[in-house]
Amino acid sequence: MKRKERYQLTKERSFPGMTLARYKLIKEKKEGMICEKVIDTKPPENKPKVGFEMKEETFKLDSFIGGWYIKEKVCDDLVTFFESHKYRHTPGLFGANKKLDPKIKDSVEIPLSATDTIMDTYNEQLQNCLELYMKKYPEVSDLLSGFTSMGEGYNIQRYAPGGGYKQWHCERDKRCPRCLVFMTYLNTVENGGTDFKYQKLSTPATKGLTLIWPTDFTHVHRGQVAKKTKYILTGWYNFIS
Repeated sequence: MKRKERYQLTKERSFPGMTLARYKLIKEKKEGMICEKVIDTKPPENKPKVGFEMKEETFKLDSFIGGWYIKEKVCDDLVTFFESHKYRHTPGLFGANKKLDPKIKDSVEIPLSATDTIMDTYNEQLQNCLELYMKKYPEVSDLLSGFTSMGEGYNIQRYAPGGGYKQWHCERDKRCPRCLVFMTYLNTVENGGTDFKYQKLSTPATKGLTLIWPTDFTHVHRGQVAKKTKYILTGWYNFIS
């Protein structure tokens, strides 16, 4: 059988989300060709299996906030994408009713979905962060039988100097199926991080730092108002109904 017949190359994009879609893109070099395939990497008893290393930003265990650094090039590519797609820019909205009030949230954003291929590499990095979060908090994989990051898509947000999400808020209300929130700082901004009210801590706005935390009222937070333009990417893991 000819080599072309024996190796049919396929590529499927992977999206972060446990149990429903626990994907991992594997590349195998065989006879000078790269064969890409998606396999189910769900470990026995839903225990997260981590076979990689990422630099960690350490927070107290009882804060339920996890932080790891993704590759800086991924951040740079997302910022470049944002600035080169101005026709997709929208003003920042907030709350269940999608309110517009720059005194509370002053930002410019691009909503992203599964059709935006710019997210492919980010998704792989985000999946790694989620695996590490579940290793730190194994109850996430034991008790939450199905959730995905694609329920609402993603947002790249740009905050001009003096801008920010200045009001205390959490990421969930009574109509919202959100479980966890993730956020990545796409550039480094001094005094431009995030304040967590009840955890009494502030996270640094350092390029690549990706945070994961619960969406509920226990994790009320607000953005620090900085003197430099700040870029972030954010999204949510939603329960699957």
